[in-house]
Amino acid sequence: MSASSTPSSRGRPTRASAIEGPSGSGRTCLLLALTGRMKPKEGTAEVGGLPLPRKMAAVRRISALGHVPGVSELDPAFTVAEHLGERALLQRRFDGSVRSLLRLPSERRAAARARIDEAVAAAGLDLAALPKGERTSVRDLERLEALRLSIALALVGRPRLLGVDDADMKLSDADRAEAWALLRSLAASGITVVAVCSEAPEGEDVLRITTVAADPAETTARTTAEAGVEPPEADAVDDPADDSRAPATPSRDTAPAARRAEDRTEDRAEAGPGDGTRDATERGSDDRTEDATDDTTEEGTADALAETGRA
Repeated sequence: MSASSTPSSRGRPTRASAIEGPSGSGRTCLLLALTGRMKPKEGTAEVGGLPLPRKMAAVRRISALGHVPGVSELDPAFTVAEHLGERALLQRRFDGSVRSLLRLPSERRAAARARIDEAVAAAGLDLAALPKGERTSVRDLERLEALRLSIALALVGRPRLLGVDDADMKLSDADRAEAWALLRSLAASGITVVAVCSEAPEGEDVLRITTVAADPAETTARTTAEAGVEPPEADAVDDPADDSRAPATPSRDTAPAARRAEDRTEDRAEAGPGDGTRDATERGSDDRTEDATDDTTEEGTADALAETGRA
């Protein structure tokens, strides 16, 4: 991957960028990589003159994330005021200067409130129109209102680059138009906006970036190659002509022989275990008797001839 994204200075209009494509094509990964939250495995990019992935920490300082599932989700149990207050506190704690920490508590609270009001106004979130105002829980917000709140939280830090995931998920056509109107207005104010969506809106004021899902066969080959395993051969997957994998079923010619063998087995089973032994014993004794009789007769005849002198 080789890309270049330069956040414009404040007050200079720019275009919003829409990353569109099917689910699983790497849209969210590209968004996280451009905002310094994910290290790419290969390729380079430049954001605001900062090379990625070498300057990921510097990119994080100038960028912010709106709604990204699993990364910057809203807590459904928190109220709108609790989310905004927590974000302002974190901003002052980690991004504030040492001089700001030496100010009076009243001045710090006033500065935090000014940041919140500025971010809420830029996100188009009307707190008075909410069911309970700032005390409204996140679980009671509509999808578009929750999207505006997540963008407001990101704008508290006054970023130069804003990333938003699933910008059009679960939105009606009217709400989708409002969401993109918001992103366009932020881009016009000088903030570089990168939003992930299933389909980018029409218009020259939106830069379309399309991701393509990887070929399953290519993905399987790459995965097996990395694991050091040879991929299976294509014609060895399901080959009905392969006799080595065919089930051992008797053919028409061997079926009668198999049935005859089964009949003999059944006959032996019905006759009992002693019958065969008895038959073999009787046949053996008869043969031995006949042999003994023949031998005795021949010997007697020879003796009689010897006595008469005619032998």
